[in-house]
Amino acid sequence: MKFSKLLFGLITCTLSAAPLSVLAQQPIVIKFSHVVAHDTPKGLAAEFFAKRAGELTKGKAKVEVYANSTLYKDKEEMEALQLGAVQMLAPSLAKFGPLGVKEFELFDLPYIFDNYAELHKVTQGPLGQSLLKKLEPKGVTGLAFWDNGFKSFSANTPIKVPGDLKGKKLRIQSSKVLEEEIRALSALPQVMAFSEVYQALQTGVVDGTENPISNLYTQKMFEVQKHLALTEHGYLGYAVIVNKKFWEGLPADVRGQLEVAMKESTVYANKIAKEQNDKDLEAVKKTGKTQVYVPTAEEKQAFKKVLAPVHVKMESRIGKDLLQAVYKETGFDPNKL
Repeated sequence: MKFSKLLFGLITCTLSAAPLSVLAQQPIVIKFSHVVAHDTPKGLAAEFFAKRAGELTKGKAKVEVYANSTLYKDKEEMEALQLGAVQMLAPSLAKFGPLGVKEFELFDLPYIFDNYAELHKVTQGPLGQSLLKKLEPKGVTGLAFWDNGFKSFSANTPIKVPGDLKGKKLRIQSSKVLEEEIRALSALPQVMAFSEVYQALQTGVVDGTENPISNLYTQKMFEVQKHLALTEHGYLGYAVIVNKKFWEGLPADVRGQLEVAMKESTVYANKIAKEQNDKDLEAVKKTGKTQVYVPTAEEKQAFKKVLAPVHVKMESRIGKDLLQAVYKETGFDPNKL
């Protein structure tokens, strides 16, 4: 992270942290930074939250949304939040493993959720709340889980069976589980910031990606990826988080109103996630630049069989008891693939 950028954020934060009595006539500014486009599920939900926060607090709180890595890239934003340079983020769940909360990497496991209903049993239930609580020792308060969608593989060569990805350099987020997933396909995992992926695809630094369709479309990756296979092999979602000290220092009434705004925004975010991905898939098809392939049941089963061992290898990292609790909620059994 550039020191000057972080220093500027900290100075701004220090000024905004003046006694609330002094700033009685000024709104409490909440900087909400994220790395995706404004018209993605996360981007739209962030804007919805900003609007509802302003309405419910009657202007006492002002949420400023910074999309598309305009403030911080994904490798920088968590540190910026912990230091107070920004107040709110919605990082993908893979970001919490490197933070030291490895339990969140369960969401990176291939085919652990077959649909949104199974997923929401975890994210919207007691298990999800217990995971968010694990962030507090890191100076972070977890507010909610937001969906994006299920990931599919793209490349410049056809993808029908796992062997089609052999030797390919595939961009992933920083996650030990995702690294293992790509290696299970005999491909080469390439950890890279989201904002750098388009250029990396364009120049051949990487051969392909795994993304929900909304990310592939809004970042225009379809321009530099000739093939997309709807493997839907993994989930990409977010946890909306705030700086713990900042959150606990808010006036109780304002914090309560923001909690209501967040609950409404979560319902909105999860409603539009599938709709947006379906819409963007049709848009990708219409461009004519990316050929979309739907794997047969047998081909999808082949992906599941190749990727099932990832669950076993990652059990000790994520926690056996936690995985068993998730399997019980979803009905998933890696031994039956």
